[in-house]
Amino acid sequence: MPAPPRGGSRKGSKRPSWRSGAQGSQRRKYCYFCKEKIDQIDYKNYNQLRRFVSDRGKIRARRVTGTCRRHQRQLAVAIKRAREVALLPYVAR
Repeated sequence: MPAPPRGGSRKGSKRPSWRSGAQGSQRRKYCYFCKEKIDQIDYKNYNQLRRFVSDRGKIRARRVTGTCRRHQRQLAVAIKRAREVALLPYVAR
């Protein structure tokens, strides 16, 4: 016996109900570093890096922060270097 269908309440809908109204009203996120014309991200500027780390200590994704691909790579390296020299924590307590 097949399992009942998951997702939306509309019959025959390809989109799950939890995604129904979320697409149209979001505004586009722009890269903070491109907007401020920052070419290289400095690991010593930990106050700036703290914006891109979650409260649990994880590096936030591009789709969450809006950073471009180039700066997201630099950001990840800078956060890892800042953790190594104890400017940022690895995990939250």
